[in-house]
Amino acid sequence: MVRLSVATLLTFALAAMAITPNNAGAKNVGTGSGQQFITGGCVNNADCGSGCCADASGVGVCSAEAAQFQAGKNGCNFVDPNSAATIAAAKAQVEKQGF
Repeated sequence: MVRLSVATLLTFALAAMAITPNNAGAKNVGTGSGQQFITGGCVNNADCGSGCCADASGVGVCSAEAAQFQAGKNGCNFVDPNSAATIAAAKAQVEKQGF
């Protein structure tokens, strides 16, 4: 019989809840145009149509203000300290997707 500790189960649960930006919105990352949809990546609030770039463990994810602390997010007003690398990765994703 396999026994899983509470810590192991909690680790799996937290990993499953980790928020990652939706790659479909890569073209809107770093533009500051407010065109990014909720769940899309962002480098600051100006990217998001909702006006909320939430910190999801060091990654910006556009969020509804009412959901800024849900699913492991740490609130609006995230400013990506690695914005140049994030924008470069988003541009590479756009190239890969072709849209």
